[in-house]
Amino acid sequence: MCGIIGYTGDKQVLPILIDGLKKLEYRGYDSAGLAIINNKKIESVKSLGKIIELEKKTHSLKNNLKGETGIAHTRWATHGEPSEHNAHPHSDSHGKIWVAHNGIIENYKELKEKLAQKGHVFKSETDTEIIAHLLEDLDEDNFSNSIQNMLQLIKGAYAFVIIHANHPDKIWATRFASPLIIGASKDETLIASDVSAIIKYTRNIIYLDDKEIAEIQKDDIKIFNSDNKEIKKTPELIEWNIEQAEKGNFPHFLIKEIFEQKETIQNSIRGRTISKIGKAKLGGLEAVKDKLKEIDKIIITGMGTAYCAGIVGKYMLEEYAGIFTTTDLASEFRYRKPKLDQKTALLAISQSGETADTLAAIKEAKEKDILTLGIVNVVGSFIARDTNAGIYNHVGPEISVASTKAFTSQISILALLTVFLGRQRDMSLTMGKRIIDEILVIDKKVDSILKLNEKIKEICEKYAWAENFAFIGRKYNMATAYEGAIKLKEISYIHAEGFAAGELKHHSIALIDKKFPSIFIIPEDSVYDKNLSSLIQIKSRNGKVIAITTEGNKEIEKIADDVIYIPKTLEMLTPILAIIPLQFFAYHMAILKKCDVDKPRNLAKSVTVE
Repeated sequence: MCGIIGYTGDKQVLPILIDGLKKLEYRGYDSAGLAIINNKKIESVKSLGKIIELEKKTHSLKNNLKGETGIAHTRWATHGEPSEHNAHPHSDSHGKIWVAHNGIIENYKELKEKLAQKGHVFKSETDTEIIAHLLEDLDEDNFSNSIQNMLQLIKGAYAFVIIHANHPDKIWATRFASPLIIGASKDETLIASDVSAIIKYTRNIIYLDDKEIAEIQKDDIKIFNSDNKEIKKTPELIEWNIEQAEKGNFPHFLIKEIFEQKETIQNSIRGRTISKIGKAKLGGLEAVKDKLKEIDKIIITGMGTAYCAGIVGKYMLEEYAGIFTTTDLASEFRYRKPKLDQKTALLAISQSGETADTLAAIKEAKEKDILTLGIVNVVGSFIARDTNAGIYNHVGPEISVASTKAFTSQISILALLTVFLGRQRDMSLTMGKRIIDEILVIDKKVDSILKLNEKIKEICEKYAWAENFAFIGRKYNMATAYEGAIKLKEISYIHAEGFAAGELKHHSIALIDKKFPSIFIIPEDSVYDKNLSSLIQIKSRNGKVIAITTEGNKEIEKIADDVIYIPKTLEMLTPILAIIPLQFFAYHMAILKKCDVDKPRNLAKSVTVE
C-alpha cells in the first residue's frame, strides 16, 4: 500500500528512483511521481497509472532531471481521486520543500483551514500537501527542528521523506506507525518503505522507530529521537538478496512462490526441532518461556491469510497443547471488550509485520499489560519489534500480493509452537516426537504436490466457465476452505466463498446447483465420514465437486467429478498440503481470465492504514 524510495549519493538519481518504484509496484498503487534536486531547484514529474507511464514522461525531460538527490512515491488514493495533481511528492507554495508520504493525517482539515487563513493556496485534495505547507510556515535554518515542530501539530500515521532546495545533498525522514528504513552503503544512502526497493544497493539496514527523525547525506546519517537528541543506531544485515526478489525463470512471482514452498518450509523449521525428545526449540520465545508456562488462554489475531493460518493454530493449540484459544480478526479485536488477564497471551500473525489493524490489536493488548507474541516474516518490522517475543518465518521476500509461502510457513511454525507449549504441559514425549517427525518430512510431501501443477491446470480448463465456487472444509480444513476462496477471488475476481461443511445444510446449500461448483477438502481424517455425507448432499443437488483427498482413497472417485490426491499426514498438518492445489487452482484460473496475478486490482501487499 503506497511506496517510498529516496536516494542521495554519487550517482544520477533518476534511474535509481524509477527502479525502486518498479520494485514497489507489488504493494498496490494508482499513480506515481518523483522530485529531484537540480542545482538548488527541484523538478518534479507525476503520472497516473503504471510506473511505465511515469518513466515515459521522464524520457523527454531527462536534461531537467539531472541530480544526485531525489525522492519518489507510488500512491494508493485515500484523500482525493487518483490524478496527477493528487500524486506525490507534494510541495509548498514556492516549490522549495517536497514531501512524499505513506499514511493518513487525521487532523489535516483543521490544519489546512488554519494555513489557508494565512494565505496558503493548495493545489491538491490530499492530506499530504499540508505537510509541505506546514514546513514552509515553520521553516528555519535547522530544518530538523522544523520537522520536530511539525510533528507536534499533526495526528495520524505517517512515513515522510522530505527534500529542501536549500539543502541539495540531504533527505529528511521520519515515521509513526508506518514503515520506513534506511539503507547505508559507501558514498550513497537510500531510504524506502520496503527492503525490496533498496536491496540491489545495500543489505545494511537501519530501522527508524516512531517519531525518530533521520537527516541523511550520502556519507552521513544523523538520527534524532522525539526529544531532539541525537542517537546512534547500528545497521542490521538483511538475510535475503536481490536474486530472491526476482522472478528468475518463472512468468510470475506467484507461481515462483508456490514452487518455493518446499524450501521455505525447510527454512521455517530449520534448527527448531529436537526429534529425540519430541520438543521444539524456539529461540525467539526463550526470554518468555517461564511466563508461557502460566498462560491458559491465547488469542490469535491477524488479517486475511494470516487470520486463516490462525484458525488452524487454534485447533492445534487446543487439541494438542490443551490451551483455550480464540481467533480474532485484528480489525475487530479492539472494538470488543475481551476478558484479558495475566494468564492471557495475544499472538499476532503477519507476513509483512506492518499490518495496521494487527498493530492496533497489539497496542490494545499492551495497554492491558498482557503478553504479546508475533509470527512475522519481515525481520525488524513493526510487529517483530513491538511484541514481547516472537518467531520469524524466514521465507524470504514474498512479492506477489496473494500470500502463498507465508501461509504454509505460518502453519508450520504454529505446529512447532503447539509442541513447544504442549511439552511444557501434558503433551507426552511420544506425541511430541510424532508431531516433530512428521513436520520434518512434510517438505517431501509438499514436493510431491508441486508435481500436480499440470493436472490442476487441466482441471481449471474444465471449469473456466464457472462464475462462482464454494470451498468447503471442516475442522482444520475449514480454514483451508476459507483461504482457498480468498486466493481465487483476490487474483481471478471469480466469486468464491469458504464454508464450514457443517454449515451447509443450515443455509449455504441453497446456493448449490449445476452452475455453482464446489471444491471440497476431504482428507481421510477424524471428520471424513461427516464430510462425505455433506459431499453426497451436494451431488444430490446436481452440484459439481472437485475433491481434495488422501492418496489411496478410491471411494471418492465414485462420487466427485474430479479428484486431487495429497499425501497422508497428521490431521493437524493437512492444511499445509491441501492448500497448495488451491493455490495452483487460483493461479491457473487467473491466467485463463487474463488477470494480473501478481498485482490484483484494488489490493495491496500490506495494508498499513485502517
